[in-house]
Amino acid sequence: MLKVNDQITIQDWELTEQFVRSSGPGGQNVNKVSTAVELRFEAERSPSLPDPVKRRLKRIAGSKWTQDGALILFVQDTRSQPRNREIARERLAEMILKATHVPKRRIATKPTKGSVRRRLDEKKKRGEVKALRGKVD
Repeated sequence: MLKVNDQITIQDWELTEQFVRSSGPGGQNVNKVSTAVELRFEAERSPSLPDPVKRRLKRIAGSKWTQDGALILFVQDTRSQPRNREIARERLAEMILKATHVPKRRIATKPTKGSVRRRLDEKKKRGEVKALRGKVD
């Protein structure tokens, strides 16, 4: 069971872990032990997540989101399988927590009269400079 916050808890049956051989540091251990973790979370079918959170999670996940609505995290940071497993679960929890925050709506504002006047004055000056670059009669 993975507790994200007070409202969201991911059950173990929603997560599948697969262990594969890791690249990178580890010496001879790399060739023998499967330390890298591939964590798969069926986010689209998860009853734990509300729909708005799922939509935001999909945007946050990007290429880690599959066609069938699963979120796949691949971790091979350490030589230890249990530590990689822990890191993968922490990253998943962070992503879900980030998706729970509702972004503030942007309120469009009008530019001030002064800023509009300054912009137009600058455009006029720039246009005059460019007009002076023309051919001389």
